[in-house]
Amino acid sequence: MSNNEKKFKIDRYTYLEGPKSRISELGFSIEVFFQFIKGFRKLHFVGPCITVFGSARFKEGNPYYQLAYDVGKMISQMGFTTMTGGGPGIMEAANRGAFENKGYSVGCNIVLPFEQHPNPYMHTWVNIKYFFVRKFLLLKYSYAFVVLPGGWGTMDEMFETLTLIQTTVIQNFPIVVMGKEYYQELFEYLTYMAEQGTISPSDLLLIKFTDNLAEAEEHITKYIQTNYRISKRKKPVWWLLEKI
Repeated sequence: MSNNEKKFKIDRYTYLEGPKSRISELGFSIEVFFQFIKGFRKLHFVGPCITVFGSARFKEGNPYYQLAYDVGKMISQMGFTTMTGGGPGIMEAANRGAFENKGYSVGCNIVLPFEQHPNPYMHTWVNIKYFFVRKFLLLKYSYAFVVLPGGWGTMDEMFETLTLIQTTVIQNFPIVVMGKEYYQELFEYLTYMAEQGTISPSDLLLIKFTDNLAEAEEHITKYIQTNYRISKRKKPVWWLLEKI
């Protein structure tokens, strides 16, 4: 590990240690505040989004990469902006599917010393230092969420979104999980949790498992048309130095 990577890890993760000096805690709070402001300013004009979650590790030629591409294309045809975490793999494929099919494509990229750089299929993106800020931004602008195969990060994003919906912290937006073979055991475990009473049977209705794009589109469209009024894309205010 290089000295820069060691320093990055120290700077990045010591915020979990504490307590620290009051000045240090204030400095961290101010930094997080400006991370949020940076994200708000950059993404304020992206319009109503559908966010796609998934692994950064799948390459072009993998069936899940193609599925994500088709999801991005579907989202563009529905008239929504495709939002992802801005990196490679599933994120790149979904952005690419929108970008190459006349849809609007945006991302919220996490700054890491390895693995992830913004993919080239986005009209606009923002680089964010902290995962919790990034997750907030990925949820804030979206009316639906599509989860494709992924690892720790994807599970974190999906279950936090489910928790926020189940606890009514955010509205009951539709979640579509695609990759039924990949997620079959997860579906069985969620059913087991409902049987054990750790979640309610009705909580299983928060997720739509399907590999069929037409079913996914119908589920999202029905949910949104029944429950929500889509806001129009906002226009920049010149005296705030805003731009699309």
